[in-house]
Amino acid sequence: MPVADAKDGSAVPKREAEGMDRSRHMEDELREQNQRFSAAVENMSHGLCMFDADERMIICNGNYLHIFCLDARVIRPGIRFLDILRHSVDIGVASQTADELYAIRKPYIDQAKPSTYEETLSDGRIVSISHRPLALGGWVSIYEDITEQRRAQEDLKEQHRRFDAALANMSQGLLMYDADGKMIVRNRRFLELYKVTPADFPLGTTHRDALERLLELGIYTKIDVDSEVAKTEACLAAAKMHSAYRHLTDGRTVLVTRRPMDGGGWVVTFDDVTERRRTEERMTHLAHHDTLTGLPNRSMFRERLDLALEDTAATPLAIFSLDLDRFKAVNDTWGHPAGDWLLKSVAERLQRCLHNENDVVARFGGDEFVIIQFNFKGIANAEKLAKRIVETIGKPFRDKSREMHIGISLGIAVFPNDGGDADTLLRNADTALYRAKSEGRNLYRFFEPGMDAMVQARRALEVDLGTALSRQEFDLDFQPIMNIASGEIVGAEALMRWHSPERGMVAPDSFIPVAEETGLIVPLGEWALRKACTAAARWPAGLRVAVNVSA
Repeated sequence: MPVADAKDGSAVPKREAEGMDRSRHMEDELREQNQRFSAAVENMSHGLCMFDADERMIICNGNYLHIFCLDARVIRPGIRFLDILRHSVDIGVASQTADELYAIRKPYIDQAKPSTYEETLSDGRIVSISHRPLALGGWVSIYEDITEQRRAQEDLKEQHRRFDAALANMSQGLLMYDADGKMIVRNRRFLELYKVTPADFPLGTTHRDALERLLELGIYTKIDVDSEVAKTEACLAAAKMHSAYRHLTDGRTVLVTRRPMDGGGWVVTFDDVTERRRTEERMTHLAHHDTLTGLPNRSMFRERLDLALEDTAATPLAIFSLDLDRFKAVNDTWGHPAGDWLLKSVAERLQRCLHNENDVVARFGGDEFVIIQFNFKGIANAEKLAKRIVETIGKPFRDKSREMHIGISLGIAVFPNDGGDADTLLRNADTALYRAKSEGRNLYRFFEPGMDAMVQARRALEVDLGTALSRQEFDLDFQPIMNIASGEIVGAEALMRWHSPERGMVAPDSFIPVAEETGLIVPLGEWALRKACTAAARWPAGLRVAVNVSA
């Protein structure tokens, strides 16, 4: 069918008609291409604006208008670049004048290569502006609101600053390893703690290399690198924290703690616990040792004894219960400081008496000491130690110009013959000690089954003696003193008598030694002196009275 001319309706030649078809087809393609371009530009996440060589806008997208809050009715194709800047100033978006903004942007626009810079708007938003020159003149600009990005970066920087400040001010050393086992963080305290430099432990160092480096530098006395690496791997696999003490060659102690991190890797902290450990050791020592003599106290002694007796293969041992003789006289004569000095000296001598390094001497309090003799080889073995103690303590103690004389009494109980547990052994050793003290001083006695009744009787006597004075059970008999030459009575000696309602007449040689050992002899002597003087005041003139008073 022939093509008609649009003007007059006449037929158009075939060749000319084909040219018109091609032109119309090209126009359609160009229109579609422009539509696609416009759609692409409009759907960009960034703002876009294109200018020709005369600095007039060719095209812009909605994001460009949105970023700068521009009025689409004003910002139309053909508007000059400077007028756009003036419009942004008029609506209060720009933070500077249009001329100032133009002076800032113009150098970037005129560059023959891409350029990027940032501009801060009046509301504080930050816009990244990138210019790209066009081949035929003009340029295209890409605008991105990077406010949130910058804020996130600043927040991240602030977090880093805080993290760095925390690391720098930590009292602990810290290393952080990534999932590949490489060091990614190292704080200053770690370097100070181990007295090393950053060059000794550069970032990227592996855990194994760090341990080997500590050995090379002579910081650790001894450490199994393979074992430590395996422990770390086990800690990570179990997602559990692991701590261990490290002893440095300079005598310090460091607590090393490994903690797995979420997402892989781990953190190691290093805490100098030297003083804490020393304090703990001192507290432990004080809890188990006598503060005056430094000997084990009752608590530690019982632990050692119980431990020895719990052993199914426990061998025979002997328990010595010791009590000083005449110690009270030292305190009364020279005071408690002298008594304390004497107790420390006794402790030193007792320790020297023990020839077996496993034997233990402890102080229970006052002038009471206890000894465990391990590797007991029979009665003769214990007797040898007992005699050595009696002889050693019986020697004078000299402190400056003072010379002190004391003795010691010992009671001995043997495991397993005299008891199978600590309480029984200690009780029976005390029973033997009572027997030794009742028979005199500087003696030792082994426990015998019949001693218990004797000790109970002795203790009952002490109780009755303690109440007899207040119950007025004592009296004095006066034995005349005669002048042999003249045959005349010149006075009398006062003799104490105890009339006990339960015991009857108690002989002086039965209760006087007990009174002396328990300290009751002093109030008894004072009572006897007053009683005798009162009686003598009624006698004829010239008669004297003699009263035995214990010193």
